[in-house]
Amino acid sequence: MHPLMKRVCTAVMVLGLGAMAARGQGLSSAAQKRPLVKTDAVTYLFPEQVNVPANKPSQIALHFRIAPGLHINSHTPTDEFLIPTTFSIPEGSGVRLERATYPAGALMALPIDPTTKLSVYTGEFVIQARIVATAGNHLVEGQLHYQACDNNQCLPPRTITVAIDVISK
Repeated sequence: MHPLMKRVCTAVMVLGLGAMAARGQGLSSAAQKRPLVKTDAVTYLFPEQVNVPANKPSQIALHFRIAPGLHINSHTPTDEFLIPTTFSIPEGSGVRLERATYPAGALMALPIDPTTKLSVYTGEFVIQARIVATAGNHLVEGQLHYQACDNNQCLPPRTITVAIDVISK
């Protein structure tokens, strides 16, 4: 079995045990009282509001922070089975995402398999988004999709809202 698939299987088993614990099955009462894993792995920092010219491509920098002890896969993970970090803006918001430019990931090896390198983000990172907005005030609910992990397990993939008030004249 490929080492990465072993890690994925291990993560699935750990998450399954976590689900059992949440239902009060299979773990001691002391283990049931501990929080399993913090779920707010990524926080959107800023900007909350941007002013851009109407109908012209504009660059905005979106800032995020990953919780200490966690990492997320970069936009270009090193294996097809890993979930990439992606940013999107839903259609019909008055703002179109023309392009998103992601930072390069840092190569990281996990203690479980030091020979496999992962491309990840840790700490703070910035996505450069090129948007085009129609004239008006648009409350955009962009989405950041990612999967957070620590050195032992991965959380289920998650999508957070990236709220930006886009004022376009």
